Amino acid sequence: MLFSPQMPLPLEPKREGRLDDFVIGPNRAAVDAVRAVVAEPDSNLFLRGPESSGKTFLLNGACLAAREAGMTAFYLGLKRVPEGGAGALDGLEGIDLVCVDDLDRVAGDDDWEEALFHLINRVRADHGRLVVSARENLGALPIRLPDLVSRLGWGLRAELLPLDDADKAEVMIRHARAQGADLPDDVVDYLLRRGSRDLSRLLDAADRLRQAAFTDKRRITVPLARQVLSGRSGADGT
Repeated sequence: MLFSPQMPLPLEPKREGRLDDFVIGPNRAAVDAVRAVVAEPDSNLFLRGPESSGKTFLLNGACLAAREAGMTAFYLGLKRVPEGGAGALDGLEGIDLVCVDDLDRVAGDDDWEEALFHLINRVRADHGRLVVSARENLGALPIRLPDLVSRLGWGLRAELLPLDDADKAEVMIRHARAQGADLPDDVVDYLLRRGSRDLSRLLDAADRLRQAAFTDKRRITVPLARQVLSGRSGADGT
């Protein structure tokens, strides 16, 4: 089955951010590697990073940058693909940039490994670009197809490092601003001190706080943040 690279599919990212919006912190080399792949045909990148380190944001941003440069691009997030859905990789011939997120989810699955192997071969034959992300280093993934390991190791490799609290604060502020809200500094500090250390959960808390402020017609304040974290806000139906 052939997919239109411009068609909104369930496998496409829900929300794209520009590469310029990524909070770089200690990850300048990784961001530069992503930009290099977008700019150069016949290029591959294996991007390693822990959970909530920004892999998905960068892959989405790479697709957006490619489209804005007049290229076709396709994002495949393996967290949301049903088991046995390796056929999602069929029909991607001729696309300028293919980004495959969360390789960990299918490593060790024979059907997926074979499909990824053939995808890489097709991308290279078409002088395309490929970015693959995973939480583990390539050598630590339980991949059973040696040729796939070889193909994934052909190009660039980059690693995303965890952000410190100052960078996490900037991510939350930018995320809220993109949703039309402003997070005061004292609220950001409170979320960092009392919320999860995981960035995705911090962003979820910021989203719930924004929704609670809208629902209750209140300003975003530390007392409201305290209610949201304790589950006592109007946005939670209480």
